[in-house]
Amino acid sequence: MTKKILVADKIAEQGVGYLREQEEFQVDVQHGLDEAGLCAAIPGYHAVLVRSAARITDKVIAAADQLQVIGRAGIGVDNIDVDKATEKGIAVLNTPDANATTTAELTFAHILSLSRNLPAADRSVRAGEWKRSQFVGAELAGKTLGIIGYGTIGRIVANRARAFRMDVIAHDPFVTAEICASDGIRSVTLDELLQVADYVTLHCPVNDKTRGLLGAERLAQMKPGARLINCARGGLVDEAALHDALQSGHLAGAALDVFVQEPPADSPLLGLGNIVFTPHLGASTEEAQTAAGLEIARQVSVYLRTGEPINAINLPPVSGEELAKLQPYLILARRLGKLLGHMADAPIRRLDVTLSGAAAERDIRSISTAGLVGLIGSYMSIPVNRVNARTIADQQGVELKESLRETHPVYHGTVNLTAHYGNRHLSVEGTLFDRTQPRLVRIGAYPIETVLDGHLIATRHVDQPGVVAAVSSLLAQQDINIQHMQMGVAPGSNMAVAVLGIERPVDDATLAALAQIQAIDKVLQVSLQAP
Repeated sequence: MTKKILVADKIAEQGVGYLREQEEFQVDVQHGLDEAGLCAAIPGYHAVLVRSAARITDKVIAAADQLQVIGRAGIGVDNIDVDKATEKGIAVLNTPDANATTTAELTFAHILSLSRNLPAADRSVRAGEWKRSQFVGAELAGKTLGIIGYGTIGRIVANRARAFRMDVIAHDPFVTAEICASDGIRSVTLDELLQVADYVTLHCPVNDKTRGLLGAERLAQMKPGARLINCARGGLVDEAALHDALQSGHLAGAALDVFVQEPPADSPLLGLGNIVFTPHLGASTEEAQTAAGLEIARQVSVYLRTGEPINAINLPPVSGEELAKLQPYLILARRLGKLLGHMADAPIRRLDVTLSGAAAERDIRSISTAGLVGLIGSYMSIPVNRVNARTIADQQGVELKESLRETHPVYHGTVNLTAHYGNRHLSVEGTLFDRTQPRLVRIGAYPIETVLDGHLIATRHVDQPGVVAAVSSLLAQQDINIQHMQMGVAPGSNMAVAVLGIERPVDDATLAALAQIQAIDKVLQVSLQAP
């Protein structure tokens, strides 16, 4: 099947060319579309690629009927409604490292520019002046650089700063002190960083926890005469408070590449002489644009062909090598979840996922998500996939509990799903034969080994002669062939389960007739051909 890709922004030609070289893709380029234009254009497309100009809003996502993935050539996803995409099961990919060196270099250009008053000195010389005494600067050697956000860009900045013999400290709640120490820098609290740093540079995303991170109170904490650089996101800094801190002289200077509103029309910051501006140039080098365009093209290509989510905003990262090992378990968990969803006869409040033996060596989050896809997808009318399964589970009030066991008493490795509903619970367990073929090995207390594929009929019935014959006879009357059949009996019980593989689904009337067989307590049908 040909996959259609819409390039809705100015992506590097190398990236567009990479996609066009692949026969399975149809690539269309439409720049400059507003929300209405994108809503009209996007139906039928499986992927859309953007930079920062095109906005993929909730309305655009709602209009997309085939969209599987949104690719952002760059790191920020402010122009994409990630929550809406997640809800609809659309993966959002970005290229966080493609412009890392470029952004780090711009950061250091601003540090140097602030230290040596370069923009003002340039304007003075152009005006015919030679006022050397007005532009006495500051050396970087021996000064303290505080980095807020010690990710890829922050680490490159730290490396450059150490080359200038600066003392470097960093604050990042997600990076351990040991990691910082291994790079020759010190991990500190945000309060300590602001109090001791001569230069503070921001390299963290803007979200609910970081928006307005540097407001009036924290700017007042900064060392008198310190300088602030922001090449990350405008929403991190309260611009009105920054204006006051610069105007009062508490801060010696600031350099901004990003703003709350871009361009920063009528901002009071524009009237200050101790601040340097650039128009969001962090990723604006030929090398970075080429790298970002080519990288997002590769990522989208891989996702459309294999489902591997490289740099996904709303999916756990899984390498191609790990995905290959995971795939059989994902199929197993999804089919178990679908079977369990058909068996439960009340709203499910909790799903327990337990991996044993070899299965416990794989990524439990991915396998649990696959189980949720099968379970919730069995009764939801909207598409459910591994992007939106956890979001929908939260909306439905389904709690997820995950656990690992090193060994299994019988099998090499198993996936066990247990659904809790009302005051009852029901479990199904499966394994892989030959490490690739999904098999059902248990339903509740009933051990039963059978193929977990194709069209299945499952019964719970009194363990007595004639039940299987009655089922076989009724199916024969409908000219439906039984391809395989297994029985399971619970120890100490007079009840049994049977699972029959049939060549095609039965109609409702036949299913109702099976339920009328005297010994049968319950019967259900489920199709497991889809992975």
